[in-house]
Amino acid sequence: MAGVYFLASALRSAIVVIHQLPVIPETLWLRILGKGRVQRRAIDELEALPEENPNRSATLTLLYNLREHLEARQEIDEGERELIMRLAPLFDEKIEQIARESEQRGIEQGIQQGIQLGEQRGIQQGEQQERRSMIQNLLRFRFGELDEELVRVAEQILALSTEELTALILQLSQLSREELLAGFSEQN
Repeated sequence: MAGVYFLASALRSAIVVIHQLPVIPETLWLRILGKGRVQRRAIDELEALPEENPNRSATLTLLYNLREHLEARQEIDEGERELIMRLAPLFDEKIEQIARESEQRGIEQGIQQGIQLGEQRGIQQGEQQERRSMIQNLLRFRFGELDEELVRVAEQILALSTEELTALILQLSQLSREELLAGFSEQN
């Protein structure tokens, strides 16, 4: 793929030149991490995606995790601050969508206590399902089709904290399938 340059196989590394990546849905979240025109165009593409689009959902989940990580740091540079500000309305939309979906599920249950419990569970299950989908998409994009081992690892990854997940996402391009599987088999 244009924009991805693999180093010697012994290094198990690649260099990603964000502004050279093709403008396709699979590179959207990486292009959002770019700068200037590339980043603005990618955010425009994200905004234009319909709310029910799985790429929009997965990308917003990744970016929300990135935002949490950036905000936890003491110093945020101007580019990071602009990215957070530009994406804030999308995060708000996503939260409202989850709340609407939860409310609809709660109304179907019919009783006030069920509504409140349904909203909480709906938000948690929705977030959990989005996170599961995002993790599976990342593994599928990195390693190809998901087999039983990768599905098992995806479930283990799902249990990671936001900070651990963000760190893993940043390292994923450098890990081989065997290293990933070994890392999670050691945790059992």
